[in-house]
Amino acid sequence: RVFKVETVGDCYVAVCGLPEPRKDHAIAMARFSRDCLIEMGNLVKELELELGPDTSNLAMRFGLHSGPVTAGVLRGQRARFQLFGDTMNTASRIESTGQRGRIHISKDTADILIARGKRFWVKKRDDRIVAKGLGELQ
Repeated sequence: RVFKVETVGDCYVAVCGLPEPRKDHAIAMARFSRDCLIEMGNLVKELELELGPDTSNLAMRFGLHSGPVTAGVLRGQRARFQLFGDTMNTASRIESTGQRGRIHISKDTADILIARGKRFWVKKRDDRIVAKGLGELQ
């Protein structure tokens, strides 16, 4: 029950817990991200054999954040469902400042995972990131 919202450039936006809230949303998104990362690794190996070693430069990175969003359908030539708000901005900043091949999560999402017994899924990052409009984040 993870839903694709939109693709913006090379960014895939997915959500869990909409329209019905889910207590396990952070676990579901972390698992979804891990599964995508594994599949990307498999795909890159296949493509390397077919297209050559430069294909190994392909990678994914993930930014997860938990919080409220505003959702709506934007009308126009192509009506589409879209999410707005600080939660979306935070997830985007975490992803864009992250390392390739990694799943990066906000402290809010880490706290939820830890509270749900998934402490071993979380490794605290040594440094902090400076996110545009948000300041320093751990």
